[in-house]
Amino acid sequence: MNMCMHAIRQCSLACLFVGVLAGAADSLPPGVIVATTPLPETQYIGSPSIVVLPDGTYVACHDFFGKAGPGLRQTHVYQSRDQGASWMPLSHLPNATWGTLFVHQEALHYMGIFDEPGNVVIRRSADGGRTWTEPKDTDSGLLFTGKFHSAPVPVVVQAGRIWRTVEEVVNDEKWPRHFAALMLSAPVGADLLKASSWTRSNGLVFDGSWLPGRRPGWLEGNAVVTPEGGISNLLRVNTELGLDAAYELSGPAAGIPRFEVAACADVSVDGRSLVFDPAKGFIHFPGGLSKFTVRYDPVSKRYWALVNKVTHPHADRPVETEPVAQRNVVILTSSADLRYWQEHARLLEWRPGEKLIRKERYGFQYLDWQFDGDDLIAVARTAWGADNFHNANYLTFHRVRNFRASPAAK
Repeated sequence: MNMCMHAIRQCSLACLFVGVLAGAADSLPPGVIVATTPLPETQYIGSPSIVVLPDGTYVACHDFFGKAGPGLRQTHVYQSRDQGASWMPLSHLPNATWGTLFVHQEALHYMGIFDEPGNVVIRRSADGGRTWTEPKDTDSGLLFTGKFHSAPVPVVVQAGRIWRTVEEVVNDEKWPRHFAALMLSAPVGADLLKASSWTRSNGLVFDGSWLPGRRPGWLEGNAVVTPEGGISNLLRVNTELGLDAAYELSGPAAGIPRFEVAACADVSVDGRSLVFDPAKGFIHFPGGLSKFTVRYDPVSKRYWALVNKVTHPHADRPVETEPVAQRNVVILTSSADLRYWQEHARLLEWRPGEKLIRKERYGFQYLDWQFDGDDLIAVARTAWGADNFHNANYLTFHRVRNFRASPAAK
């Protein structure tokens, strides 16, 4: 690997932050490699999550998805004691997928889904991720039974409760029309491994008439504390164009660029009611087509996100080159109020100005991240010479230095 590729691997704002065009076929991806798939043609890395323990240790995880392989629907956990420069395996969790790592009351937790779709479960580790509780029953982490879907989405504490979103499969429609969005919550002092501690809201199904297109729907919501102190579910919205839909959006989302729509649903203080007003609930969010993580920074008093920006939307493209295939650009964004988002900088990119097809083999997606002093640290599901852009073969770690000093996009 030449010196240029060494420079690419350490992407941050301090060094112009951008991973550029792919080099030789055997070159390594940008960032620090945490893990690779042993079966790149059939078993892929998904659901990246990262957390900082109270002692400063980084813990990250991913699951495996795909066509075949012994590790499907398992989550693997890693740690770094040198601020992400190197990583070592800690443990693996059987029948664990679409999960979030978070720290609560000094203990590390993993909350996700048993099988896919499946039951909502939670596990706890008292030793930093080496060993975990097993969700055998409703007193040990089996929280809700059914067909649930999720992703590594934020866990937040507000108004004496801890909050996290999931989706429930409620009909036989195609993805993601079969999802109902909902919110889960529990008192902060409760035993989170007990199902009796948790409350679920009603589920909301997306109304296709709100947003014309191919398979309109929502998923992978973020629990966020609003500027007014309430709780909302900020959701990814699928806005693929479709053959019979106009490129310009109509209805409640009119005026928002296609592929840049998110939806904000409000949650009652007791966590039992989730409501969405289409007249004001759609927002212009630059990464709304793909999964994103939003977190609030009390220092800057802004919400921040790392998102996949659709940089080459063009209205007349065929299905094979539509923007759902574009996860080759990652940008840093922020907002003071959750509604108006400012684009700051491109952090990762690969062939950003080209029409990409579904069989492209490069992409950075599903980034989960945390604040670490003046920096952001993140893990990505990275496809680098992979089966295709979606079927990632790497888990990579990235640092964005001095993110609050990043300029606004021109």
